[in-house]
Amino acid sequence: MSFHSLVSNFWPATVNGLVLGSIYALIALGYTLVYGVLRLINFAHSEVFMLSAFGSFIALNILGVPHRLANGNDPYKTGWPLVGTLAFMLVVSLLFGGLVAVLLERIAYRPLRKRNAPRLVFLISAIGASFAMSEAVGHWGPKHTDDYALQRIFKKTKVFSFFGADVRNDYIFVVVGSLIMMAGLALFVNRSRTGRGIRAVAQDMDTARLMGVNVDLIILITFLVGGIMAGAAAFFFEVYNGSARYSLGFDLGVKAFTAAVLGGIGNIKGALVGGLALGVIENWGATLFGSNQKMGTVTAFVVLVLVLMLRPTGLLGESLGRARA
Repeated sequence: MSFHSLVSNFWPATVNGLVLGSIYALIALGYTLVYGVLRLINFAHSEVFMLSAFGSFIALNILGVPHRLANGNDPYKTGWPLVGTLAFMLVVSLLFGGLVAVLLERIAYRPLRKRNAPRLVFLISAIGASFAMSEAVGHWGPKHTDDYALQRIFKKTKVFSFFGADVRNDYIFVVVGSLIMMAGLALFVNRSRTGRGIRAVAQDMDTARLMGVNVDLIILITFLVGGIMAGAAAFFFEVYNGSARYSLGFDLGVKAFTAAVLGGIGNIKGALVGGLALGVIENWGATLFGSNQKMGTVTAFVVLVLVLMLRPTGLLGESLGRARA
């Protein structure tokens, strides 16, 4: 343990923590939305993120970028070619996330809801779906992929320094992009007609049904929106990290779920606060213990336990059903 290391690297650790925390927050929104509506922990949401990450690689292959790089073409892109490539990757990731989430709701959860299955059965179904998707990719798909193509077309450069911390262009891209996605979700839930339906179902599903709300459609849209957030998180993670593996969903999914609980699961603002807080605390812990990432994770969980001892509902704790328009 080195407090000197933490003090001397405080701002670099904080900046990196905010970047990673932005990704945690986007994934956490999927857990928060589904829990807010169904009071269900969708443990398979982590694999929606993982499959979306591979979707980014598929997008680059559709564009033929790896093939051209192998032939010595396509150096670092700038301007509209770079914007077009990144935009296509983002769209494909969002489509992957939304489609997988919708299929998950239709196959793993809706039949159980129609049969009024016990909550334990939903939990078992979620865990089973998570393992099935992860192991399927590990068995039939690529176990690990380094996005060499993305690293070649998007050059990561320092934009400015902040108290000795280098702020790169990919850091700004990830944080700003994540905040835009989260702001868009907040506007959708609080200002749109569909968003009012989501909040109505979250507050009282039976009453919402009696008032004419199509509950099945609202639940499907909730999964769709959560999947889109996971797809966005996967895209930003690829820009930041540049690799994917079949176990990626579990690794980041556990931390994102922790972020949702830390901020107050069922609370959209709580997912943002929890994600950013977890990312920063994790990096502080890793720096404190000599760049030991495992100890950073341990530190984050210790803080989570302490927070829940004082505030069992998380830092914010407001339910989705009580969100104000």
